[in-house]
Amino acid sequence: MQIAQVRGTVVSTQKEQSLMGVKFILVQLIDEEGQLLPKYEVAADCVGAGVNEWVLVSRGSAARQLPGYEKRPLDALVVGIIDTVSLDNRQLYSKKDQY
Repeated sequence: MQIAQVRGTVVSTQKEQSLMGVKFILVQLIDEEGQLLPKYEVAADCVGAGVNEWVLVSRGSAARQLPGYEKRPLDALVVGIIDTVSLDNRQLYSKKDQY
């Protein structure tokens, strides 16, 4: 899994039939120090994440392990919204600090 920040939404009115009803978001990957990397990815969102939230992104074949997603052509799936991240007894992120 990768930690990322939701940067925006992706709207597609024409898509493969199995992707109908799937919400897509644009996420920016985050490194181990909590810094944004210059890498973006489009991910399906099954948890209702919002812009600026930190999320857990499952990638590759693991993105298709949830019931209902097994036959969808997905490479990335947001599977969790992060509340806090700490490393070596220092807090890198807290959702409550964002509001």
